Amino acid sequence: MPSESDKWGWKHVSVFGGFDKGSGTKRWKCNHCNLRYNGSYSRVRAHLLGFPGVGVKSCPAIDRSLREAFQILEEERIARKKKRVSGTVNVKHGKRIRTSRPNLTCVTKEDVDDILARFFFADGLNTNIINSTYFHEMIKAVAAFGPSYEPPSMHELSVQFLRKEKERIEKSVALVRESWPHTGCTLLCVGRLDNMLGCFQVNIFVSSPRGLSFLKAMTVENVDAAGNSALSGILRNIVAEVGPTNVVQIVSHLGNANTYPECHLLSEFPHIFWSHCSSYSVHILMEEIAQLDWARPVILCAKEIEKCIISFQSFSSCVFTQNLKECSDSLFSKIAPSSFTIQKILELKHEFQEVFAREEWKQWKLSIPEDVGSVEGTILGDDFWNRAHMVLQICEPFIRLFASLNIDKCVMGDVHEWRVQAIDAVKSMGIGSGVLNQLEELIENRWDMLFSPLHSAAYILNPRYFGRGQTRDKIVMRGWKTTLERYECESAGRLVLREQLSSYWHLEGSLGEEDAVDCRDKMDPVSWWENFGFEIPQLQTLAIKVLSQVSSVVMCEEIWPDKGNPCQETASGLEAERRDDFLYVQNNLRLQANELMVMVHMISASVLKIEKLDQLCCVAVTNSFMCIFAATGEGDRAFVPTSI
Repeated sequence: MPSESDKWGWKHVSVFGGFDKGSGTKRWKCNHCNLRYNGSYSRVRAHLLGFPGVGVKSCPAIDRSLREAFQILEEERIARKKKRVSGTVNVKHGKRIRTSRPNLTCVTKEDVDDILARFFFADGLNTNIINSTYFHEMIKAVAAFGPSYEPPSMHELSVQFLRKEKERIEKSVALVRESWPHTGCTLLCVGRLDNMLGCFQVNIFVSSPRGLSFLKAMTVENVDAAGNSALSGILRNIVAEVGPTNVVQIVSHLGNANTYPECHLLSEFPHIFWSHCSSYSVHILMEEIAQLDWARPVILCAKEIEKCIISFQSFSSCVFTQNLKECSDSLFSKIAPSSFTIQKILELKHEFQEVFAREEWKQWKLSIPEDVGSVEGTILGDDFWNRAHMVLQICEPFIRLFASLNIDKCVMGDVHEWRVQAIDAVKSMGIGSGVLNQLEELIENRWDMLFSPLHSAAYILNPRYFGRGQTRDKIVMRGWKTTLERYECESAGRLVLREQLSSYWHLEGSLGEEDAVDCRDKMDPVSWWENFGFEIPQLQTLAIKVLSQVSSVVMCEEIWPDKGNPCQETASGLEAERRDDFLYVQNNLRLQANELMVMVHMISASVLKIEKLDQLCCVAVTNSFMCIFAATGEGDRAFVPTSI
């Protein structure tokens, strides 16, 4: 029986007396909140630590920092208690919380699933964790080690293990960093306004052919000139850290905030290109096409029809094959939402026309103050449908070809090929010259504002697109000229690059050999230049750096949950330096998850060490999870949890 002096909680209550001698049940009052209870030490501990389910309330006078200090004391007490037990699992550990569960010496898969689910429900964790590669790796490792495994304390996790994991990640990033002088890299800035915190959250990543790494998370308090200046200062430090000669471009997607500090940075680093996210720029371009003279009236009319029919549906029992209120996950709805409205209306043309013959429609028209006669006439006529069909004909090639791009992995230059193919497809439909001229004029006027000149340079230098008539394309050649002026400040250097580009186009030397020609569309563009561009080294260097860059932040947004970061509270509770370390480790582990998925299957659970197990154990380990560790039983059995 452990000594009562080892139970730290008695020091924080005043004892008034006991009941049966030796029972451990006492009358006591909390020294912090003055609430009175009857009960044993388990109730004292539950009151001070905030454990539910034992008939006492959590102490309202204890703040977070004091509760964390009590948690450390409790963990130390448990550790001392375990040392007194000769290496075997004492099933009395289960008394930490009162819960009905099976005998842990003989459990089934269903029993363990029940205990695991109880852990999630009791501690309020995000159940998406069940899909994490690291969660499954942890469960299998603990099961392989056996019931004697003890998790590290919260203090150990947030200090030495956090530091250790950061060092491991930094070593892997160092290997990626070695390639930056050769291929260059892109800084990716992904931001959005946090309505709850009232500030602007920005995550910064670095991308190169060797991989994507998370660099830093930052908060900008005011999205204005001051915030712009703050963001510029942080980016300036990051460019210096990565190496100004290594950074080819900065790609940003900062949501709706007007926080684009490129003017501050470009004056200091004139060779660095500042680009908008390509997928977002395509979205802007498609919406601007929808505002052209031949498209805008059709889209406004489609929205009016949509509004009218939705209003009628709330009155009627009429059910359409497609719910107009529903948001679609299709690429069409995300890239060209205005045109997507027309698509929805066109698909329901016959159903809308049949509605007008129904008695419900006639009754509804009489019951509303608005005159819907124009909507009715539009749906029953032919003019709107003909023009709507033409708008979709023009937009469809852009959406269909964009879907084949895989924008988060596409090579620089692919966006220009998307533009050229889409316009060619529209021309093949026999669209009138007036409409085509408006379309081409809009794209030409807006392209330089929405897309980086690096796209043009890559379209010229990508061997896959050799001989596509780039010299006759004003948009491409304008971007190439801008690229040279930014990349090479000396006119003599630009002359060399232009002469070597002519050698590339005229297939001089090794560039015209059979292997070089045959491998243009078979090899990765960077590999092609490494193999065949050695006779024109200056252009080879430029081509490798340009073709090594990405143009979209989509892959970064995938690790940033739309509903917020479930570990944000954990990060917020740490001091500034450890909070930065925590976010650095968390985001890089998410980026490495796909690689780890492959690695996990190769690891033999029987050779895992306790040190590895400690690293795998997540920060969210609590007393309730101890049931899972004990329940896994046999040391050589790998437990795989049922999805919640």
